[in-house]
Amino acid sequence: MLALPTIRQLQFFNALVRRRSFSKAAEDCFVSQSTLSSGVKELETLLGQQLVDRSTRSFSLTPAGEEVASRSLKLLAIAEDIARSAGARQPLEGHFRLGVIPTIAPFLLPVATPILRERYPELELYLREDLTAKLADQLASGQLDAVILALPYDLPGIEAIDVADDAFVVAAAPGHTLLNDRVVPFDALNDVRLLLLEDGHCLRDHALAACKLQDPRSAAAFGATSLFTLAQMVQAGLGATLLPQMAVNAGFAAASGLETRPLEPPTPSRRIGVAWRKGSGRAEEAGLIGEVVREALLGVAGQ
Repeated sequence: MLALPTIRQLQFFNALVRRRSFSKAAEDCFVSQSTLSSGVKELETLLGQQLVDRSTRSFSLTPAGEEVASRSLKLLAIAEDIARSAGARQPLEGHFRLGVIPTIAPFLLPVATPILRERYPELELYLREDLTAKLADQLASGQLDAVILALPYDLPGIEAIDVADDAFVVAAAPGHTLLNDRVVPFDALNDVRLLLLEDGHCLRDHALAACKLQDPRSAAAFGATSLFTLAQMVQAGLGATLLPQMAVNAGFAAASGLETRPLEPPTPSRRIGVAWRKGSGRAEEAGLIGEVVREALLGVAGQ
């Protein structure tokens, strides 16, 4: 019978890959550095391959190590799901790794995290902010337990629930022609320079689709890497943009020196949702987080 790596050995190795340090990985695994080092060495002996390149001062993996690191993540995620679903742990108790996209995080988290802390005092929440594609990969591999994101987004092997709608509004510097009307018609967006986030941000795609801008060339050929940079470009008079309502409610537009107007009905919007790995046993917890997100968005709207 083929000898197989143990879950513990793979946990040690992946902690080492994640932290890039034997001492820090040992701390994460609550073992001594010598114990973790021995476990990694046992794994290498079992596989007959060197996984960690020890010939350099900086941490690096061998090609075999890269392969094992990639493949073992999914195996560890499945093992963790089994342990969680079979245990008696209460929802949102202990470690929980939550990803949030950058066009949601700064406006939602300041309100949502205090609610989570008060409602679930045993929760140890670890937050990760990144683009949707990267968060989806980390969710699928087991590095994250759930993700707060904007829908629609194709997520194979992932389940999601809708939490709330987040409308798009027009934002521009004072004096811009789009601000002349109380409600901006969709057609008017095709006649101005529209600045959006660069490719890779789902907010760009959602805004173009929701506002019926079928031809991406109607947006400027350049884009910003964050909403904060985008607001500076708009404030400087380089064009107008589309902002999510949650950002406006949080005071982002006013603080950036921008004025806003609603778009004509039907109001274009993106859907805010919570996603989790199918079969992970996180559905109940995702639902509870969704309730907090909904409550937090109402709180931001009422500010």
